[in-house]
Amino acid sequence: MKNSFDIGPSRNQVQAHRGASAVAPENTLAAFRAAAEQGALWVELDVALLGDNTLVVIHDDSVDRTTSGQGSLGDLTAGDIASLDAGSWFDPKFSGERLPTLEQVIGVLGELGLSANVEIKQHKHHKSLAHLVHAVQAAIVGRGSKTEIMISSFDPEALKAMHVLEPGLEMAMLWSSPPPDWEELLKAIPSKTIHLNYKALSIGFLEETTRKDIKVRAWTSNNPSELISFWGAGLAGVITDNPKLFLE
Repeated sequence: MKNSFDIGPSRNQVQAHRGASAVAPENTLAAFRAAAEQGALWVELDVALLGDNTLVVIHDDSVDRTTSGQGSLGDLTAGDIASLDAGSWFDPKFSGERLPTLEQVIGVLGELGLSANVEIKQHKHHKSLAHLVHAVQAAIVGRGSKTEIMISSFDPEALKAMHVLEPGLEMAMLWSSPPPDWEELLKAIPSKTIHLNYKALSIGFLEETTRKDIKVRAWTSNNPSELISFWGAGLAGVITDNPKLFLE
């Protein structure tokens, strides 16, 4: 079903940003379950490594903002985060929500029938890009048959490295605004997908990418009226904190 303007993305082109993070603490199992309850088929999530090489689902390079603990990811281990509360900062009713590993999330997504846009975060404490992408590959390889995976990143080198490991996956280049050499950068990955800040969208750019068979999704829009003029020009999808707004 389309939104109230009777125009918008298909259901499989609506991605719940960090889960349904408007109604549950971001990048937690609660947020991914909320996305499923809202009818989303896809979630977007962020991954990074701890100091002991545990791959966790978190946006920042520290646990300060979204958990009851403190410290850089590079200084923490799986044991350190096991008891951290990743829900109370959002609402007391989410008290006890944990910071999940990507492997745990992939398992739950399979149970929920959800697919995932895995955004690879590049942080200074990471030992190497090769180490990071191999950890991502190891976590996603056991996914269920109904869980699709795409990879996104602001770092084109991360996408290139993942493409070598997983050439069958969709690779999405993240930009706040398209650089002048955007087409050459995509070809070098190679990628046919752009995830673009919705504020940088333009009719002309979408018409050009559509002609060149390049898919564009907008991040992070929480108001369907912001995008209404772009669907007809070729905008493919949206990444949103509140997927039900685009699914009603």
